[in-house]
Amino acid sequence: MATTVDVAGSNAVRRFVIDPERADPEATLLTDAPTGRSWTRGEVADAVRRAAAALLERDVRPEQRVMLVLADTPVFAAFFWGAIWIGAVPVPVSTMLTDADYRFLLADSRAVGLVVSAPFAATAGTAAEDATFLQFVLVDGDAPSPGSERVDDALDAAGTAPAPFPSARDDVAFWLYTSGTTGFPKGARHRHADLDCCVDRYAAGILGMNHRDRVYSVAKLFFAYGLGNAGYFPPATGASAVLNPGRPDPHEVADHVRQYEPTLFFAVPTFYAALLNADLAPDTFRSVRAAVSAGEALPADLHRRFRERFGVEILDGIGTTEILHIFVSNRLGASVPGTSGVPVPGYEIELRDADGHAVPDGEPGNLWVAGESVTVGYWNRTDQNRRVLHGRFMATGDEYVKRPEDGHYVYLGRSDDMLKVGGIWVSPAEVEACIVELDDVMQAAVVGADGGDGLVKPRAFVVPARDVDLTALPGRVQAHVRDRLAPYKYPRWVEVVEALPTTATGKVKRYLLRERPLVP
Repeated sequence: MATTVDVAGSNAVRRFVIDPERADPEATLLTDAPTGRSWTRGEVADAVRRAAAALLERDVRPEQRVMLVLADTPVFAAFFWGAIWIGAVPVPVSTMLTDADYRFLLADSRAVGLVVSAPFAATAGTAAEDATFLQFVLVDGDAPSPGSERVDDALDAAGTAPAPFPSARDDVAFWLYTSGTTGFPKGARHRHADLDCCVDRYAAGILGMNHRDRVYSVAKLFFAYGLGNAGYFPPATGASAVLNPGRPDPHEVADHVRQYEPTLFFAVPTFYAALLNADLAPDTFRSVRAAVSAGEALPADLHRRFRERFGVEILDGIGTTEILHIFVSNRLGASVPGTSGVPVPGYEIELRDADGHAVPDGEPGNLWVAGESVTVGYWNRTDQNRRVLHGRFMATGDEYVKRPEDGHYVYLGRSDDMLKVGGIWVSPAEVEACIVELDDVMQAAVVGADGGDGLVKPRAFVVPARDVDLTALPGRVQAHVRDRLAPYKYPRWVEVVEALPTTATGKVKRYLLRERPLVP
């Protein structure tokens, strides 16, 4: 007997674009923080339809990828949902990368289209010039070259969008790139169903997000974390979002919070530390009923100091790009500092040893997760898929321990040498390769270090070449990495050493470097 697939209403745009518009088209959905300009659900839905039509007119077909290098503005929403509307696959990527990074991502994803904000067109646009599969470039702002078009022109000239593509819940809706142990980005593919899972389980289930909430997310929309916070949580729950298209600054963010009075605030631990270090009034966050932290473990002291200073409880949790959003979380009114909390309902958590066997409570183990939002796999990464995907479960590579007394999970670190800086993965190998480009450096090793605030940042050990000015070398190393890699990857500390500790086979003993005290 033939099997039929029910695709009625399965395209995510029905829940996240069409249904909110039908419920209340005049309700505010997005607000631009610097200008105060707001967009209603109806206006956003209209922009989505025009973006869908513009993509169709450029011959974008179902399952083809469209890369988004966009600031947090309604244009992001228009093309993210517009691509999904026609069955294509939006691929949001970081706006903080180099042209070499964008070249790799465009080639790996085989994107046929690139939509980029003008401030990032110099890097992403340069990479686009050599992209094999790319058919068009749309720039939100002035088009920098004859080969690109302005987003506004494309939307103004767009025709009528057809009915949404009849996607199945298991169809891939979008990709998000993440870095793995090799340092090469991997495209984690997510289904239409994954969005529903994260809304129902976390946004509604844990935060109780509703039509009375206004969201402010420091984490940007191109992050899995930020995409949920301000991208798809608000339209599905009736909330609205305040967007900041610029780089987050503690004082500017504080001004936005005072002006727009969000009820839910999302950031990474690094930014919570920056807020504490800024000279802000104690009532800055008076409107916030809950603050959320993810991206890296929140130190207990930051949790305590933020609550004492601003009177707001931070809910720490863990989520990954591969699982889309937070799947272990603290609870409102019952958060336990120094822990990631307990499993979000709908997710199964197991701690296993290196052989895949369960470990007892109180013993460290690798975090394995099962749940509806787990990625269907990395694009063209068979080896990694076989290594991390095990039936219903995914091995995250994070080391945790489950406290026997209350079932809360405590983060211990990564199973590999990857670093998480400001919520973003950094490959030590990539930074090391950049450092040794300098003729004055013979060898380099990069590890994570805590500068005293409980947050990890890159720390480099370098072996100099002969006749080198050792006093100037640390500054030269930092400047070199800043010039060639994304800014968050540069080593905050550079120490010159005579030799690196190695094994008999020549491998660096990184654990010995991690144990060395920081030199003031």
